[in-house]
Amino acid sequence: MTTIKTKTLTHKQLVSKMLKNPAVKAEVARLNREEFAILDEILAARKESGLTQAQIAKLMGTQAPAVARLESSLATGKHSPSLNTLRKYAAAVGKKIELHLV
Repeated sequence: MTTIKTKTLTHKQLVSKMLKNPAVKAEVARLNREEFAILDEILAARKESGLTQAQIAKLMGTQAPAVARLESSLATGKHSPSLNTLRKYAAAVGKKIELHLV
């Protein structure tokens, strides 16, 4: 039987190693620029409003897990919420959506 020795990396070391790949680095930059920007704004708006996910859900006419899924979907990129959903969220935290094409 052959034994394969592997080096255990910390999360920080693994990320550092992965970011040396130009394709990975470019994708991370794109996500930071596009996807995570809206997440940052949404989380900042919730914090500023002083509301919990459950309170926002009630104002949106939904349940707290739906708000949690919305916020986590923006973090993972696994789901793109509709503009209508984002409008409801924005209204619940006392904001409005402005969409710009550049």
